[in-house]
Amino acid sequence: MPQVSLCFTGHIEGELGLGPLQGTDSRWQRPDQERSDQATFSQRREANAPMAEKTRAATMDKITALCKRRGFVFPGSEIYGGLANTWDYGPLGVELKNAIKQLWWKTFVQRRRDMVGLDGGILMHPRVWEASGHVVNFNDPLVDCKTCKSRFRADHLIEEKLGIHAEGKTPDEMTALLREANLPCPKCGNRTLTDARQFNMMFSTTIGPVEESGTKVYLRPETAQAMFVQYKNILNTGRVKLPFGIGQIGKAFRNEITPGNFIFRDIEFEQMEIEYFARPEETADLFDAWIDAMWNWVDLIGLRRENVHVREHAKEELSHYSSRTIDFEYLFPEPMNWKELYGLASRTDFDLARHQEYSGEDLTYFDQPTGQRFLPHVIEPTFGVDRTFLVLLLDAYDEEETVDVNGKPDTRIVLRLHPRVAPYKAAILPLMKKPELAAVAHELFDRIEAETSYLVDYDETANIGKRYRRQDEIGTPFCITVDYDTLEDRAVTIRDRDTTSQQRVAIDEVVNFLREHVG
Repeated sequence: MPQVSLCFTGHIEGELGLGPLQGTDSRWQRPDQERSDQATFSQRREANAPMAEKTRAATMDKITALCKRRGFVFPGSEIYGGLANTWDYGPLGVELKNAIKQLWWKTFVQRRRDMVGLDGGILMHPRVWEASGHVVNFNDPLVDCKTCKSRFRADHLIEEKLGIHAEGKTPDEMTALLREANLPCPKCGNRTLTDARQFNMMFSTTIGPVEESGTKVYLRPETAQAMFVQYKNILNTGRVKLPFGIGQIGKAFRNEITPGNFIFRDIEFEQMEIEYFARPEETADLFDAWIDAMWNWVDLIGLRRENVHVREHAKEELSHYSSRTIDFEYLFPEPMNWKELYGLASRTDFDLARHQEYSGEDLTYFDQPTGQRFLPHVIEPTFGVDRTFLVLLLDAYDEEETVDVNGKPDTRIVLRLHPRVAPYKAAILPLMKKPELAAVAHELFDRIEAETSYLVDYDETANIGKRYRRQDEIGTPFCITVDYDTLEDRAVTIRDRDTTSQQRVAIDEVVNFLREHVG
C-alpha cells in the first residue's frame, strides 16, 4: 500500500502521487507582465508537469463523455430524444466559454487602441446577403444515397475516403472523382450515390404575421457583414482613422449537410471576428502582423504549438472575396487529424464595394493628408468560440497511471487548462465537514470573491482525495484546503493541479497568490 500522509501540510493523497512540498513557481504570469520572448505555456506545462504520454490521451469520445459527466456540454433537447447536432453548454461549459470570450475581447478590443466593438443583429436586410454573395455562393456540395436517402458533403467524402483535397473543386469535378472511385454509401454500403450538387446553407425565416405576405430574411451565417454595414456609422461616430478594426462576438447559423464530431461543426455556433480596415498598400505587412497576433493568442490560451500549424490556401481554394487566406489548423485526434481552427483572410475591398453598389451609399474613406477618397481594404481574423472550447479540452486532457489507496492500479484524469481560461480558478476545501473548519473556509471563500473577479468553487462533501480528483478533472488549477492546523496558524495548504505539489500559505496571502498565478 502506498504511503498516505495525514499531516496537514500534505493531505490524504497517497493515491494521487503527491510529491514533496515545493515553493511557488512562475509558470503563469499575469497578461500585462508577459514578455514577448517568454516560453509558451505549453512548454512550461511540459517542463513542470510531465504527462503520462508519450501517446496522446485525448480522444473525441473521451472528451464527449467528460463534457456530459462533468457538466460542460449536454446534448440539445435530450429529454425529447435530442435534436441532431445541437448542444447546450452546462454550468462549467458556460464559464469556460465566457472565459474564452472575455479574454479575447480584452486582448483584441479593449487593449488595442486601433480597435472598437460592435454587437450586430442576427437578422439583417435580405439585400445584405445578396451583396455579400451568400445567396449565390454560400453553398456546400451535396450528394444523396438513392438507397437509404442519407446526405453527405461530397468534398468531405472525397477527402476522407480518397485522401484528395477537394476544397475549391467544382461539383462536376467532384462528381468525376466519386464516379471513378465508385464509392459506397458510408451508411448503408450501396454504391448508389448521386452526382454532387450545390446546397445553400443559410436558414431562412419570415418577418410578419403571415408568411405569404411577410419579408423573407436569413439567420446570419457569419457575423462579418454587420461590421461592413455599420462601417460608415462607426467611421462617423467613433473618431477612428485607418488602420482600424471592428471586433464582434456573436452567434451564427449554418444549415450544414453533415455536421458532426461533437461540437466541431454545428448548425448554431459562436464567432469572434474582426474586420480590420486599412490602406491597400498596407495590407501585406498588416496581414503578417495579424499572423503574429493570432500566434500570440494561441500561446495566451495555453495551446501546445506542436498541435497547431498554418496552412496557406492555394489559388483555386480562395473564396470569391479573398486575395490571400491562411488557416490555423489544429491536430485533432484520429481520424480527423489536421482541421481548421482559425482563419485569416485578405478580403480586399470586395465587401465595401458590393455594399456601396447595392445600398447606393458612399462608403469611401477620405484621407485628409492626401485629400484622396478610396475604399479601404479589409483583413479578417476569424476565431470560433466553440472550436476554441473544443481544442482547449483536447489539448488539456491527460491521464496519469497511478494506484489507489488500496494499492490497485488507477487512472487520474486531469484537465491541464491554463489558469486564465479554467472555469474555476481555485476550490476551497475544508478537510472535514466540521463547523469550525467551514467557518474559516467560508470566510476565505467570501474574501476571494470580494477582492477578485475569480470564480471559486466550494466543496465539503466526500473525502479530500476524491474532491481533489473532481477538481483535477474539471481543470481547477489550485485546491485550497482548510485543516485543523489552520485554526492555529491561520495558514492553508494550496495544492497545484499539474504537479500535485503542496505548500502552506498564510490566509492573508491567498488572494495575492492567486493573482500572481492566475493573472
